[in-house]
Amino acid sequence: MRSIYSAVIALLILHGGISAQTLLTYGTHEVNAKDFMLAYQRNNTDTVSSKEKSIRVYLDLYVNAKMKVREAYARRYDTLPGIKQEVENLRVQLIDKYMADPVLLERLKKEAFDRSQTDREVAHLFISFRNLNREPDSARAQTRKAAVEAKLKAGQDILSLATEYSDDPSVAQNQGRIGYITAFTLPYEMESAIYQTAVGNNSQWVRSNIGYHIFRVLGERPAIGNIKVRQILLAFPPGADDTDKKRVERLADSIYQALRKGSAFGELARLYSNDYISAANGGEMMEFGVGQFDPAFENKIISLTKDNELSAPFLTRHGWHIAQRISITRPATDLNAPATQTQIDQLVRADDRWRNAKDFIYELIQTRMGARRPAYSEAALWQYSDSLLDLKVMTAAGRTIQKNTVLFTIGKDLARKNYTTADWISYATNFRYQPDGSGLKPHAQVRTEWEQYEMVEYYKNNLESFNDEYRNQLTEFRDGNLFFEIMQQEVWNKAQSDTAGQLRLFNKQKEKYNWKASADVVLFFCSDVNAANELHARLKAKPSNWKNESLSFGERVFADSARLEWEQVPNLGNQTPKAGQLLDPVINQTDNNASFAYVLRVYPRPGPKTFEEARGSVIGDLQAELEKNWEANLRKKYPVKIDQKVLSSLLK
Repeated sequence: MRSIYSAVIALLILHGGISAQTLLTYGTHEVNAKDFMLAYQRNNTDTVSSKEKSIRVYLDLYVNAKMKVREAYARRYDTLPGIKQEVENLRVQLIDKYMADPVLLERLKKEAFDRSQTDREVAHLFISFRNLNREPDSARAQTRKAAVEAKLKAGQDILSLATEYSDDPSVAQNQGRIGYITAFTLPYEMESAIYQTAVGNNSQWVRSNIGYHIFRVLGERPAIGNIKVRQILLAFPPGADDTDKKRVERLADSIYQALRKGSAFGELARLYSNDYISAANGGEMMEFGVGQFDPAFENKIISLTKDNELSAPFLTRHGWHIAQRISITRPATDLNAPATQTQIDQLVRADDRWRNAKDFIYELIQTRMGARRPAYSEAALWQYSDSLLDLKVMTAAGRTIQKNTVLFTIGKDLARKNYTTADWISYATNFRYQPDGSGLKPHAQVRTEWEQYEMVEYYKNNLESFNDEYRNQLTEFRDGNLFFEIMQQEVWNKAQSDTAGQLRLFNKQKEKYNWKASADVVLFFCSDVNAANELHARLKAKPSNWKNESLSFGERVFADSARLEWEQVPNLGNQTPKAGQLLDPVINQTDNNASFAYVLRVYPRPGPKTFEEARGSVIGDLQAELEKNWEANLRKKYPVKIDQKVLSSLLK
């Protein structure tokens, strides 16, 4: 019964922001013409009737749905624990989507798309916050950074300095060259430093949680995109000498010659490749983009110019490789294409560039809600804080600050929320240390971060007041749940449990409940095709033993008997059923289960149904009767008035 109303639920969206003429009122509540037409255009499924007829029919459904939801609110169903929990679950699912500026999102999407059109070749010099003993050592980091800056200023380049100064473990192999990168290859701050730097120049320093990074942009090319390949890797054994390496090289050449003569790549990969993950898949690797593998490996793959082209054996620090290109997916070239929009949107939202985009919240809270600091002594606050955080002796000035002293407020008058010294101390206790372990942050920095944290939490907890789209989604979902809850209480449950009402309706319209041509059948529901085929073969030999045979399959087979009209019998089609007929299985391609029927008895002529046989249909009819009577009562409680002039303008 619920499916009848599935299209109605979306009627309940509240579209805010633009005023329109009032189309109707129900009780004291109004609906404007714009909101109604948005709902109609979104949900109307009548493609046969005239526009006038479909709007009139839809309007009746719309009004009935609105009244039912309003009645649910009147009965306070929105306070039921189950409803509240479901809305809260949706709130948690949606909230991250709205925790960054939508204008900024569009800018980030365009920026990422533009960057994805090119690959940039870079060199990298890294200075760690830890010394060679893996101990925090900010002084060493600062000294080495200053030395690199001086030599870069004197004209040396990163490639000449990387071997001496870089703490990147791979520098011994690559001398600082890390190959090509593109959008989303590196953390956003590093990516931006690289793409904001002209080819041939050095980037600004980037500070991460582990140290300082500086890049040199060595070159640029049109973006390659994503690559799919097969590979056979012949890795050098641990401690391999020149003889061992020569033996691996000869094996690689033998495999290559076999492949050129037509041997199957997948078979040889399974036999010889030391990349055990891809070997199990015939050598096929996961699709990858630039910057994900050793540059020597990537460059060789990129040099393959067509699908199925085979590389000669080539050497990397991992061993000898033989690769075969499967495909290359070039980057999208039209940002406005729906598929590109979806892909870029998902990538941006999953990336750190989106998670850190909260600056708009601070401005929004300050301008709309009036975030401010009341007057108090800064020196007294720091003395009070030092006494609690670092156990220093509190001076007389520090004692003018109490744990309930208001340090920060959001909002005005009755809507104002105060944040006290106790809140500040709680935050500072946990977040006053530098993330790299190099010591304490300055008090002023921690206080700013605390205030920003509280603004973000305030925005999150009051998001419905700030974002119409978010509020509308929650309202639609809540109203949909209320609609189903009140329908359950007023219609579905009552019709299901009212046996007297069912009998009354059955006796009133017995002529309505008749069998068409029908049959008694046993239905077999099988969890997999193999079980269906095996049981079917056994029953073909001895159909009368269907009960014992089906039980022997345990949970893989469920059997049930029923009287069905001919069009309901699985796989019967246009046949006339016969007693003892075993029909072929119907296979569900989605999950590989299957079902089939065994005909016990045939009723070729129509006939009346008993009450029990008609009960499902009777319950449906009783639901319709209860709903019609209830809607009539609701219209008395919420009198409906339609502005015919406004309606006429919609019908035109």
